[in-house]
Amino acid sequence: MTVATQPFTGVFVADPVHSSFVFTVKHMKVSLFRATFEDVNASVTADEQGVVLNGAARAESVSIKNPPEFRQHVVYGADFFDAENHPEITFRSQDVQLSEDGTAALRGELTIKGITKPFTATGTYQPLVEDPYGVTRTAVEFSATVDRRDWDMSWQAPLPKGGDALGYNVQLSAHVELIKES
Repeated sequence: MTVATQPFTGVFVADPVHSSFVFTVKHMKVSLFRATFEDVNASVTADEQGVVLNGAARAESVSIKNPPEFRQHVVYGADFFDAENHPEITFRSQDVQLSEDGTAALRGELTIKGITKPFTATGTYQPLVEDPYGVTRTAVEFSATVDRRDWDMSWQAPLPKGGDALGYNVQLSAHVELIKES
């Protein structure tokens, strides 16, 4: 991966309509469960010093709505997000590499339930474009796999014939369309 000269500079904020933040986990050994966070903000600041990406999601904005008991357990229960005591999930980059071939890598800290752990992800970025309204846009897309137990999300139920009801590895994906602030 050849690191590009800084491909853009300025402050960019996430376009909430055209951005998505998803987690995926194996369920009952047969399928993947996906959910999104709906209340997310993210920004990128790029200058001659490098690129810094910051983001935060309201834990209670997870897309699980029904049944209400399930939402209560996952969103507010201590086994998972514990949103009442830990309302925000945050990320702050320490290093972002944007390469000439459009690939990207980042290293930073991810905080869930008040627990901060090192985090790395890989993905892509798009060069700047001007939309029909004169607004400058770019996008970054990152994914990583984490072990949910690292953030004290260790709930589990054994399956009758072996295996676990819920996978420990969770795929995190973020597609962030960014708008340059004027």
